[in-house]
Amino acid sequence: MYFLVNDTLFELDERNLVSPLDARRFASLPLSFVIQLGQELFAEDPMLARNSPERARRLAMLLALKQPGMNAALFVAPARGCRPDQVGARFAELSIDVLAGLHARQNAGALDAVSADREVWRRLAA
Repeated sequence: MYFLVNDTLFELDERNLVSPLDARRFASLPLSFVIQLGQELFAEDPMLARNSPERARRLAMLLALKQPGMNAALFVAPARGCRPDQVGARFAELSIDVLAGLHARQNAGALDAVSADREVWRRLAA
């Protein structure tokens, strides 16, 4: 399973998303809490997906567990160290074709914020 966090595509092993013990621990967490956690992480480091990929991967796993079908998240922080409530968050369910294209671009070293935006988020479209 692939999960896009901003402009970085992570491969998540669905069989090992979470252990049974962790599943019980995380079951009580609402999706809103996981989103707030993401906002806090990106407030600390707006480039989290690139600078701390393992933390971003764990966030992606939590999001995928809490919202099956979701496979893309965009967290936009205005500046490093901003307040978490200033971090915008968007989510999407991408088709396998789009994910495959993003995977090919990332493997070629061509997946960046602009190409991910054009393909998925369309924030820069005029």
